[in-house]
Amino acid sequence: MKSCAIATAIAGLGLAGPAAAYDGWHLEKATVVPGPGSAWDYLAMDDANDHLMIGHRKQGLQVFDPKTGKVVKTIAGTAEASSNGAAVIPEFDLGVSNDENGSVIPFKLSTLEAMAPIKLGEELDTSHYDRGSHRLVVNMGAGKDGTDLVLLDVPSMKPAGHVKVDSQKVEGADGDGKAGFFLAARDLDKVYKIDVGAEKVTATYDVAASCGQPTAVAVDVADDRVMVGCRGHGAVKPSLTVLDGATGKVVYTAEIGGGVDSVVYDADGHRIFTANGISANINVFEQDGPDSYKPVETLGTRAGLRTLAMDRKTKLLYGVAAEGTADASKKILTSVSPFYANTFFPDTFTVLTYGK
Repeated sequence: MKSCAIATAIAGLGLAGPAAAYDGWHLEKATVVPGPGSAWDYLAMDDANDHLMIGHRKQGLQVFDPKTGKVVKTIAGTAEASSNGAAVIPEFDLGVSNDENGSVIPFKLSTLEAMAPIKLGEELDTSHYDRGSHRLVVNMGAGKDGTDLVLLDVPSMKPAGHVKVDSQKVEGADGDGKAGFFLAARDLDKVYKIDVGAEKVTATYDVAASCGQPTAVAVDVADDRVMVGCRGHGAVKPSLTVLDGATGKVVYTAEIGGGVDSVVYDADGHRIFTANGISANINVFEQDGPDSYKPVETLGTRAGLRTLAMDRKTKLLYGVAAEGTADASKKILTSVSPFYANTFFPDTFTVLTYGK
């Protein structure tokens, strides 16, 4: 009787509902993918076919079925080419593996059948589909005078031109489906606005004051807002920075975890997620209008979980991680962390599913 009275009193003080103060994101499932130790990079979700595309580098572009917890196929040729991840273009039943050897390998999303590789250069990082121009923008390896962005027509995959930028560290990108395609220049603390159809940079936004090392980009098309995940440097802390896409004005900035490599924007839920591999967490922000944002929660994950993909139907988030070590006898990416893992152990690669 006494305990009931205490519970009632606490409820009356407004202390009984902590769960309502945050979304409650949590790990729902951890699925080990057996195999040799190997590095990885980008993830992409094919919602229509319920497939998670995993750029598992020397293991290839692995197609993971979240329902069965199995890799149903490795896209042909992508292990030899070392896949960094895929662009998923459902309107043309097209996927594109972005390979470290400088080629892209198109494949059908419905059948997972690979087409002939297209050699574009000596090395590349990733690619991004620009819905407005129906072109694929490919981040090639940098030269001394900057980076060539190779443009391919979709779905023909024929060369369509290129755009040259002065950055040697171009990273994430996203477009508004019109004439705004936004690309992060990590080394210059800038974000380029590109008209891909016209093949030119139309604006360059300097974000050095709030966003050191801009790395990941997601666009809120309805409000013309550009969400940028920034790794930070010096006195500039890692942050989520939101820009007005038309002017480049910073409308919001807030600290996030270290080592961000992915930003996911959920327009339906008005949520923004940053995946931070060094801090091993995901920051969750709420959007309440074009210029109004606030932190909701920070979910602990695993070391190295730096890229995310969302299933837009189920609203589940997927990340990957593996047990690793920084072998001092090998090259370490000290620009990310002095102790950034460069060796991964067999049978520890894990797909992590987060929900609420």
